[in-house]
Amino acid sequence: MKRLLVVCGPTASGKSALAVACAKALDGEIVSADAFLIYRGLNIGTAKPTMEERGGVVHHLIDVADPREEFSVSDYEKSAIPAVEDILARGKTPILCGGTGFYINAVLYRHAFGGVSASPELRRKYERIVQEEGVECLHGLLREVDPESAAVLHPNDVKRVIRALEIYEQTGKKKSEQTDGGTPRYPFVAVAYDWPREELYARIDARVGKMMQSGLVGEVQSLLKDGVSKNAQSMQAIGYKEVIECLKNGDNLSTMSDIIAKNTRNYAKRQCTFFKRMENLHLLSPGEGVEEVKKIYECE
Repeated sequence: MKRLLVVCGPTASGKSALAVACAKALDGEIVSADAFLIYRGLNIGTAKPTMEERGGVVHHLIDVADPREEFSVSDYEKSAIPAVEDILARGKTPILCGGTGFYINAVLYRHAFGGVSASPELRRKYERIVQEEGVECLHGLLREVDPESAAVLHPNDVKRVIRALEIYEQTGKKKSEQTDGGTPRYPFVAVAYDWPREELYARIDARVGKMMQSGLVGEVQSLLKDGVSKNAQSMQAIGYKEVIECLKNGDNLSTMSDIIAKNTRNYAKRQCTFFKRMENLHLLSPGEGVEEVKKIYECE
């Protein structure tokens, strides 16, 4: 069996372009592992690669969900695994590319339960909180004790938010710090660019500026006009929720752009922490590219 190649890392680090180059060099196809590229119509704010940027390489799990729908990690797993299996069956290399860590782990490992048995009593407790105070309150509890897990779990993914809280309450340890006892599905090699923090932040700021110039506000307005609720899961993506808040409060665009950039930088910091704990991860210098990845992939 061919090994999977995982191209991961924080937002704006150059994952998409590297994955396309690797797909061409390794006869591969890309399986997106991004929680918001799945949604149709979310293009500018997600930096969704254009057809030109995809370079003729087949991409899976992009534009597969309506922005009005919820899409959980479980939904992703049910769609991504068949895609990977199909790529392997055709003798090609699956390249898992994205920045949503729990999506990546859902493909790489079977049944990640945290090595902690279920607690019906705790689950009932947290389910009552959802019923009485809502999903945002529940997610806020997780942010307090395990901000890394909260960063990659959507508030609407109640089942996994409760599971993360359950693990913490029973063990005193964060779910994000555990290997989850998962059984690997496939052999894999992972790569990520290791940007100096200030350079990464500069890339993020430049990307946000480009999004604003490309019409992010208009994209959000169009989605809302088409009936996508401001409370929809898709509208919780960084960039979209800030635009909605700005439109509601009448804030100026400069302030909104600064807030988007700040929130993106904070998210990127959490992504870096998450991925640096990943098994079989090779960090690349920004100047390195497909040739270095080929050596890593073919020699290990």
